[in-house]
Amino acid sequence: MNNFLLKASLYTLLVSAAAFTSQAQGLPDATKKKIDGLYSKWSASGSPGYTIGIVRNDSLIYSKGYGAANLEYGIPNSPETIYHMASVSKQFTAYCILLLAKEGKLNLNDDVRKYLPWFPDLKQTITIRHLLNHTSGVRDQWTLLNMSGTRIDDVITQEHIVKLLSRQQALDFTPGEQYSYSNSGFTMLSEIVKSVSGKSLQRFADSTIFKPLGMANTHIHDDHTQIVPNRAYSYRSVNKKYQNAVLSYANSGATSLFTNVPDMAKWVMNFYNQKVGDKQVLAELTRNGVLNNGKQIPYASGITVDEYHGWKQYSHGGADAGFRTFVSVFPEAKMGFVVFGNFAEALPTVQAYEMIDLLLKDNSVKKPLAAQALADSSMTKLADATAFQEFTGVYYSSDGAKFSYLLKNGKFYWQSAGPELLLANVGKTTFSTLTAGARSQFVFSKNADGSVKVAQTWPSGERTLKRVNPLVLEAVAQTKMLQEYAGTYYSPELEYRYTLAVKDQKLILSNSKSKDAPLEFLEKDVFLMGGVLINMKRDKHQKIVQLELNAGRVKHLTFEKMPQPKSKSKVLGRAGREEKQVPLRPMGS
Repeated sequence: MNNFLLKASLYTLLVSAAAFTSQAQGLPDATKKKIDGLYSKWSASGSPGYTIGIVRNDSLIYSKGYGAANLEYGIPNSPETIYHMASVSKQFTAYCILLLAKEGKLNLNDDVRKYLPWFPDLKQTITIRHLLNHTSGVRDQWTLLNMSGTRIDDVITQEHIVKLLSRQQALDFTPGEQYSYSNSGFTMLSEIVKSVSGKSLQRFADSTIFKPLGMANTHIHDDHTQIVPNRAYSYRSVNKKYQNAVLSYANSGATSLFTNVPDMAKWVMNFYNQKVGDKQVLAELTRNGVLNNGKQIPYASGITVDEYHGWKQYSHGGADAGFRTFVSVFPEAKMGFVVFGNFAEALPTVQAYEMIDLLLKDNSVKKPLAAQALADSSMTKLADATAFQEFTGVYYSSDGAKFSYLLKNGKFYWQSAGPELLLANVGKTTFSTLTAGARSQFVFSKNADGSVKVAQTWPSGERTLKRVNPLVLEAVAQTKMLQEYAGTYYSPELEYRYTLAVKDQKLILSNSKSKDAPLEFLEKDVFLMGGVLINMKRDKHQKIVQLELNAGRVKHLTFEKMPQPKSKSKVLGRAGREEKQVPLRPMGS
């Protein structure tokens, strides 16, 4: 056996041994068995899985790995396995900003353009605090990149994102008016750290947080070519087989923290036994954001602050490619729970709360009436299910959401992208989800014209959805109507163009980087495509002049219809044969 193979074999043996070791100070054997039972499904070597940690006081009292960190080489997960943290990274970015504020090097109420002159002047003041609280109105970078044809497995650099943000011509809303999660804001915070300190976020965090806390296996991974020993790779399941979920990020601020369970445990302890920062910095990190109208939101600075079972909780999750992460801290109980998964179907939040329920006693003085009501399963059984039949159907919102509501066996269900969720009837026409945490509530009502709508609210947001009224058209008539949308549309903000063409009585969107996609017709001038609502805009002569995209964290992004060449467009039928030629109308006339 050559030296390389010998070293590889020894490394695998060492990691294998580490995968099955755990620390269990103060945990009864019965509790350890229950915890292991939660992850038994992912113990097989042929499956990715999880690494977990439970922190109490100043110790990591339980840590273990389940499944494989790397399927190609059969390397198992262990507590020491290095994971990509995704959005759990944000609290570290925020802490760096707050350390600079404590030193007097910046003020949270400063206009961001003071430090980022490249960001366009949109005639509204965006403060550092707005970025920290996700109340800036800056459109989300990942949605923008997706709209410009960038794939998640492309190499996405900091420069790439900065250039994209520097071309923005509008905000989603007036800063401070709403909460809308924006990864762009945290990339901007990373750039502010660099502007103020003269160091990259990677170097600044290393010197001010990681080294002082002894987090020797932690870094900001802003170079996709950097070799990281003992790192986990991410996967997704397709047709019951695992595939690589490639991630090549080379950016920082919103994501890209690399760490493991023992290092994250040291960060958890810093929330109630501070070695880095002080009470003032921690208080600012965990101060809930406040909107312009005085309403408090659950989000603080890179972290969510709320209560669970009567205990104050600081928490955040993350999801990039196949990585799924969740960290929860209960400072009053001096406990923390860490769950990292390396497959897209992982549910670390669910897994974490199952462990929390095992180890943290309910500290509530009195359960809220709503919680008591939802605990009563009889509220899911409708006395007269037919009374709610008129509310069933497919609904869509202006931000691209699409939901279905249906009746089954006398019960009412909500279906989003995943499985159907049973709802409790908590009011005359009001329903609520039964899950803990970010509970959604739905209130159904009718408009003056008899159409049905639903108002959805959750702790950090709200939206109104309109029920789809299927418009049945003869194939030929529909084709004629769709023809006026055909053409090429360009966005200077994305430096990208889309083409719309009619094929097989459907409107097809194509671009230079992605597969052609059929648009789902909702109503005149309104289409849906995979969570993106597309509104076609007309001028005073009723000619189509713009295409507007709305997709959750990006609103009102416009593509201008480009002047058409003199040649006639082609309407393609099945097998791509030309059926008919219709001249395209020039823009705006």
